[in-house]
Amino acid sequence: MSPALKYTLGRFGLFVVVFALLLPVPLNFLVKAMIALVASAAFSYFLLAKWREQMAEQLGSVAERRAAEKARLRAALAGDEEAASAGDRAAEPAANRAAQPAGDRAAQPAGDRTAQPAGDLAAPPAQGQGERATRPAGPAGRPDAVAGGDGKAS
Repeated sequence: MSPALKYTLGRFGLFVVVFALLLPVPLNFLVKAMIALVASAAFSYFLLAKWREQMAEQLGSVAERRAAEKARLRAALAGDEEAASAGDRAAEPAANRAAQPAGDRAAQPAGDRTAQPAGDLAAPPAQGQGERATRPAGPAGRPDAVAGGDGKAS
């Protein structure tokens, strides 16, 4: 059973026990529930310390795993191919990567990443885009505008 589930059930069990002990006391139902909630929290601090520590360790290990995965993904997005292939579940098996020398892996092209001259990055505007800048603004300039140009339907 998971430590978090054990601790949660222990807290709930303590609440039920304290609430059951308060049933014969002549108080309002909600007051009994509030007293049981506060008392069970205090009792659980002492009685369930071991389970709480186990749960904290489990949550800490999960957080560490997630942080490592997040760092790996960020490195992969930044272009680190080794980090990308390190945790990729769809990548080739580790036995195949280990059999290939490291120099060969570095020499392989990583997709189509050819260097482009700076002038090629900015393509000329497509035909027809220049018209948009010279077209008059407002409802009359829109192709769906009403013939009157005031935007009201007749």
